Amino acid sequence: MTAATTLGYDDLQGLIMRLTGDEKHDWSSLSTLDVLWTLYDRVLEPGDRFLLSKGHGPTAYYAVLAAKGILPAGELDGFGGFDSPLGHHPDRTLAPGVEISSGSLGHGLPIAVGAALTGRRVYCLVGDGELDEGSNWEAVQWAGRIGLASLTVAVVDNRSSTYHWPGGIERRFELDGWTSAHVDGRDHDALEHAFRSCTADAPHVVVAEVQRR
Repeated sequence: MTAATTLGYDDLQGLIMRLTGDEKHDWSSLSTLDVLWTLYDRVLEPGDRFLLSKGHGPTAYYAVLAAKGILPAGELDGFGGFDSPLGHHPDRTLAPGVEISSGSLGHGLPIAVGAALTGRRVYCLVGDGELDEGSNWEAVQWAGRIGLASLTVAVVDNRSSTYHWPGGIERRFELDGWTSAHVDGRDHDALEHAFRSCTADAPHVVVAEVQRR
Protein backbone atom coordinates (compact mmCIF):
# COMPACT_ATOMS: atom_id res chain seq x y z
CA MET A 1 0.00 0.00 0.00
CA THR A 2 1.09 3.55 -0.68
CA ALA A 3 0.36 6.49 1.58
CA ALA A 4 -0.61 8.85 -1.25
CA THR A 5 -3.79 8.62 -3.28
CA THR A 6 -3.16 10.11 -6.71
CA LEU A 7 -6.62 9.65 -8.23
CA GLY A 8 -10.17 9.07 -7.02
CA TYR A 9 -13.06 6.75 -7.72
CA ASP A 10 -14.46 9.02 -10.44
CA ASP A 11 -11.22 8.63 -12.38
CA LEU A 12 -11.51 4.85 -12.64
CA GLN A 13 -13.77 4.80 -15.69
CA GLY A 14 -11.23 6.78 -17.68
CA LEU A 15 -8.42 4.49 -16.58
CA ILE A 16 -10.37 1.38 -17.53
CA MET A 17 -11.13 2.81 -20.97
CA ARG A 18 -7.38 2.84 -21.64
CA LEU A 19 -7.28 -0.95 -21.23
CA THR A 20 -8.60 -2.43 -24.48
CA GLY A 21 -8.47 -5.84 -26.12
CA ASP A 22 -10.27 -8.01 -23.57
CA GLU A 23 -13.83 -6.79 -23.97
CA LYS A 24 -15.31 -10.27 -23.55
CA HIS A 25 -14.31 -10.03 -19.86
CA ASP A 26 -15.72 -6.54 -19.32
CA TRP A 27 -18.50 -7.71 -16.99
CA SER A 28 -16.18 -10.03 -15.10
CA SER A 29 -13.91 -7.06 -14.47
CA LEU A 30 -16.46 -4.32 -13.81
CA SER A 31 -18.36 -6.45 -11.30
CA THR A 32 -15.25 -6.38 -9.07
CA LEU A 33 -14.60 -2.63 -9.33
CA ASP A 34 -16.34 -1.37 -6.19
CA VAL A 35 -15.10 -4.19 -3.98
CA LEU A 36 -11.54 -3.54 -5.12
CA TRP A 37 -11.86 0.20 -4.63
CA THR A 38 -13.33 -0.14 -1.14
CA LEU A 39 -10.54 -2.49 -0.10
CA TYR A 40 -7.72 -0.30 -1.42
CA ASP A 41 -9.29 3.03 -0.45
CA ARG A 42 -10.78 2.23 2.97
CA VAL A 43 -9.86 -1.17 4.34
CA LEU A 44 -6.34 -2.39 3.62
CA GLU A 45 -3.75 -1.38 6.21
CA PRO A 46 0.06 -1.48 6.00
CA GLY A 47 1.13 -5.10 6.32
CA ASP A 48 -2.15 -6.51 4.98
CA ARG A 49 -2.07 -8.71 1.89
CA PHE A 50 -4.57 -8.78 -0.97
CA LEU A 51 -4.79 -11.75 -3.33
CA LEU A 52 -6.90 -11.58 -6.49
CA SER A 53 -8.01 -15.11 -7.26
CA LYS A 54 -10.56 -13.92 -9.84
CA GLY A 55 -7.78 -13.06 -12.25
CA HIS A 56 -9.62 -13.32 -15.57
CA GLY A 57 -10.59 -9.84 -16.70
CA PRO A 58 -8.21 -7.83 -14.50
CA THR A 59 -8.75 -4.38 -16.02
CA ALA A 60 -10.58 -3.02 -12.95
CA TYR A 61 -7.75 -4.32 -10.77
CA TYR A 62 -5.11 -2.58 -12.86
CA ALA A 63 -7.13 0.65 -12.85
CA VAL A 64 -7.42 0.64 -9.05
CA LEU A 65 -3.69 -0.06 -8.67
CA ALA A 66 -2.94 2.82 -11.05
CA ALA A 67 -5.32 5.18 -9.24
CA LYS A 68 -3.52 4.41 -5.97
CA GLY A 69 -0.09 5.06 -7.46
CA ILE A 70 1.00 1.42 -7.05
CA LEU A 71 1.10 0.79 -10.79
CA PRO A 72 2.34 3.44 -13.24
CA ALA A 73 -0.71 4.72 -15.13
CA GLY A 74 1.34 4.90 -18.31
CA GLU A 75 1.47 1.10 -18.39
CA LEU A 76 -2.29 0.89 -18.95
CA ASP A 77 -2.04 1.91 -22.60
CA GLY A 78 0.04 -1.12 -23.50
CA PHE A 79 -2.30 -3.64 -21.82
CA GLY A 80 -1.92 -7.11 -23.33
CA GLY A 81 0.96 -6.12 -25.57
CA PHE A 82 4.06 -8.24 -26.06
CA ASP A 83 6.25 -5.95 -23.95
CA SER A 84 3.60 -4.99 -21.42
CA PRO A 85 3.76 -6.15 -17.77
CA LEU A 86 -0.05 -6.11 -17.77
CA GLY A 87 -1.35 -9.35 -19.17
CA HIS A 88 -4.90 -10.65 -19.58
CA HIS A 89 -4.16 -12.56 -16.39
CA PRO A 90 -2.09 -10.78 -13.70
CA ASP A 91 1.52 -11.91 -13.36
CA ARG A 92 3.12 -11.30 -9.97
CA THR A 93 6.59 -11.27 -11.51
CA LEU A 94 5.72 -8.43 -13.90
CA ALA A 95 2.90 -6.24 -12.59
CA PRO A 96 3.67 -3.94 -9.63
CA GLY A 97 1.42 -4.58 -6.62
CA VAL A 98 0.21 -7.99 -7.79
CA GLU A 99 0.69 -10.61 -5.04
CA ILE A 100 -0.13 -13.78 -7.01
CA SER A 101 -0.38 -14.83 -10.64
CA SER A 102 -4.00 -15.79 -11.22
CA GLY A 103 -6.65 -16.51 -13.81
CA SER A 104 -6.83 -20.28 -13.53
CA LEU A 105 -9.79 -20.68 -11.20
CA GLY A 106 -9.54 -22.16 -7.73
CA HIS A 107 -5.95 -21.29 -6.86
CA GLY A 108 -6.11 -18.00 -4.99
CA LEU A 109 -8.15 -19.03 -1.96
CA PRO A 110 -5.93 -22.02 -1.06
CA ILE A 111 -2.89 -19.72 -1.37
CA ALA A 112 -4.64 -17.17 0.86
CA VAL A 113 -5.17 -19.81 3.54
CA GLY A 114 -1.46 -20.53 3.58
CA ALA A 115 -0.59 -16.83 3.66
CA ALA A 116 -2.99 -16.20 6.55
CA LEU A 117 -1.26 -18.82 8.67
CA THR A 118 1.47 -16.24 9.29
CA GLY A 119 -1.01 -14.20 11.31
CA ARG A 120 -1.04 -11.29 8.85
CA ARG A 121 -4.45 -10.10 7.71
CA VAL A 122 -5.13 -11.55 4.26
CA TYR A 123 -7.95 -10.57 1.91
CA CYS A 124 -8.81 -12.71 -1.11
CA LEU A 125 -11.31 -11.93 -3.87
CA VAL A 126 -13.01 -14.81 -5.67
CA GLY A 127 -15.92 -15.02 -8.11
CA ASP A 128 -19.15 -16.94 -7.60
CA GLY A 129 -18.49 -19.16 -10.63
CA GLU A 130 -15.04 -19.93 -9.27
CA LEU A 131 -16.64 -21.64 -6.28
CA ASP A 132 -17.43 -24.59 -8.52
CA GLU A 133 -13.79 -25.59 -8.05
CA GLY A 134 -13.32 -28.19 -5.32
CA SER A 135 -9.96 -26.76 -4.24
CA ASN A 136 -11.80 -23.74 -2.88
CA TRP A 137 -14.03 -25.83 -0.65
CA GLU A 138 -11.12 -27.80 0.75
CA ALA A 139 -9.58 -24.44 1.71
CA VAL A 140 -12.88 -23.15 3.16
CA GLN A 141 -13.40 -26.27 5.24
CA TRP A 142 -9.88 -26.30 6.67
CA ALA A 143 -9.82 -22.57 7.43
CA GLY A 144 -13.12 -22.86 9.26
CA ARG A 145 -12.05 -25.84 11.31
CA ILE A 146 -8.87 -24.18 12.57
CA GLY A 147 -10.56 -20.80 13.14
CA LEU A 148 -8.30 -18.90 10.74
CA ALA A 149 -9.46 -15.45 11.83
CA SER A 150 -6.74 -13.60 9.88
CA LEU A 151 -8.47 -14.53 6.58
CA THR A 152 -11.24 -12.53 4.92
CA VAL A 153 -12.70 -13.60 1.57
CA ALA A 154 -14.77 -11.43 -0.76
CA VAL A 155 -17.06 -13.34 -3.11
CA VAL A 156 -18.29 -11.21 -6.00
CA ASP A 157 -21.68 -12.68 -6.88
CA ASN A 158 -22.46 -11.45 -10.38
CA ARG A 159 -24.71 -14.42 -11.12
CA SER A 160 -22.17 -16.12 -13.34
CA SER A 161 -22.49 -19.41 -11.49
CA THR A 162 -25.01 -22.00 -12.64
CA TYR A 163 -25.67 -23.14 -9.09
CA HIS A 164 -26.56 -21.28 -5.92
CA TRP A 165 -26.76 -22.73 -2.46
CA PRO A 166 -29.97 -22.74 -0.42
CA GLY A 167 -29.72 -19.74 1.90
CA GLY A 168 -27.13 -18.06 -0.31
CA ILE A 169 -23.40 -18.45 -0.85
CA GLU A 170 -22.71 -17.20 2.66
CA ARG A 171 -24.67 -20.10 4.16
CA ARG A 172 -22.25 -22.58 2.60
CA PHE A 173 -19.34 -20.82 4.32
CA GLU A 174 -21.23 -20.61 7.62
CA LEU A 175 -21.66 -24.39 7.65
CA ASP A 176 -17.87 -24.64 7.86
CA GLY A 177 -17.52 -22.20 10.76
CA TRP A 178 -17.13 -18.87 8.96
CA THR A 179 -18.78 -15.59 9.89
CA SER A 180 -20.47 -13.83 6.98
CA ALA A 181 -22.04 -10.69 5.55
CA HIS A 182 -24.13 -10.25 2.39
CA VAL A 183 -24.17 -6.74 0.91
CA ASP A 184 -24.77 -4.68 -2.21
CA GLY A 185 -21.48 -4.94 -4.07
CA ARG A 186 -21.75 -1.32 -5.28
CA ASP A 187 -22.32 0.23 -1.83
CA HIS A 188 -18.95 1.35 -0.51
CA ASP A 189 -20.17 2.09 3.01
CA ALA A 190 -21.88 -1.30 3.30
CA LEU A 191 -18.80 -3.04 1.93
CA GLU A 192 -16.49 -1.30 4.37
CA HIS A 193 -18.73 -2.20 7.31
CA ALA A 194 -18.93 -5.82 6.12
CA PHE A 195 -15.15 -6.14 5.83
CA ARG A 196 -14.68 -4.68 9.30
CA SER A 197 -17.28 -6.97 10.91
CA CYS A 198 -14.91 -9.93 11.18
CA THR A 199 -14.36 -11.57 14.57
CA ALA A 200 -11.28 -12.72 16.45
CA ASP A 201 -12.05 -16.42 16.28
CA ALA A 202 -13.23 -17.30 12.76
CA PRO A 203 -12.51 -16.58 9.09
CA HIS A 204 -14.91 -14.12 7.48
CA VAL A 205 -16.64 -14.00 4.08
CA VAL A 206 -18.26 -10.97 2.45
CA VAL A 207 -20.66 -11.85 -0.36
CA ALA A 208 -20.92 -8.79 -2.62
CA GLU A 209 -23.95 -9.08 -4.90
CA VAL A 210 -23.58 -7.12 -8.13
CA GLN A 211 -26.28 -6.55 -10.75
CA ARG A 212 -25.58 -5.34 -14.26
CA ARG A 213 -26.04 -1.60 -14.58
